[in-house]
Amino acid sequence: MTARTNLDQGLIERKLREKRRKRQAILLAVVGLICFYLMRLITLDRATTAEQHGEQSMYQNSTTKVSKANAEVEDARPKGKIVYLTFDDGPSDLTAKFLDVLRQHGVKANFFMQGIKLQRKNLQSDVKRAVREGHYVGGHSMTHQYKKLYEEGQFVSEMKDSLALIHDITGENPHLVRPPYGSVPGLNDKKLRDQIATEGMKIWDWTIDSNDWELKDHPEQIVENIKKATKVDLEVVLMHEKPQTLQALPEIIEFYQEEGYQFGVYDDNEHFHLNFQKDHRL
Repeated sequence: MTARTNLDQGLIERKLREKRRKRQAILLAVVGLICFYLMRLITLDRATTAEQHGEQSMYQNSTTKVSKANAEVEDARPKGKIVYLTFDDGPSDLTAKFLDVLRQHGVKANFFMQGIKLQRKNLQSDVKRAVREGHYVGGHSMTHQYKKLYEEGQFVSEMKDSLALIHDITGENPHLVRPPYGSVPGLNDKKLRDQIATEGMKIWDWTIDSNDWELKDHPEQIVENIKKATKVDLEVVLMHEKPQTLQALPEIIEFYQEEGYQFGVYDDNEHFHLNFQKDHRL
């Protein structure tokens, strides 16, 4: 009985050991699976974090590029105190006199000229002279008629024709034009601005309107208007080839010289946007 009992006891102990080993094996397997899934979760979390970081870096890089692009637009503006004197609606019988005053004061300026006047043979020598003496000559349409330019959609064709005339007369290839009456509201239509951009033309409005055209016999008021409106380092003054403006010009030049301004001449290769539409393409 004792031997039989001992044998049974040994079998029981072996079965118990086998059960313990199985339980340990199962436990180890469970622990292994838990560890595997934990490591998987950690790996996925790291990958997600890295991807998010990568996306953030891409966004930051994109933002940086946009910021740099905007900075380049701003950097294109000349540094220091610069004033661009601009005269619309030429050439005229007064163009030579304007050029005389500018030459006497050693000042360069910018002229925006109309096609119907550019076609006048007796005025073309003054257009050539303006370019020869270092002034800029840009386009100002052919007809200067609001309805034709904006309502009938002739803006681009008229500007191209006026620029072509300037090229024929001077040999220059200007790209800058000034919209008669300004780009607002005339160029509110984006499709029209798209056409302008496609043609590679640039638009300039102004920062100061002298209102000289309505101040006949009041040159002193023109000067006063300009003085009051001058506020920043870069100014573009809108004037016209009018007798009262010619009278006021020496005092306008003197004012800006006393204020420490340099007189700017537009350069097609260093364009910076200056239009009421705030369209950076133009």
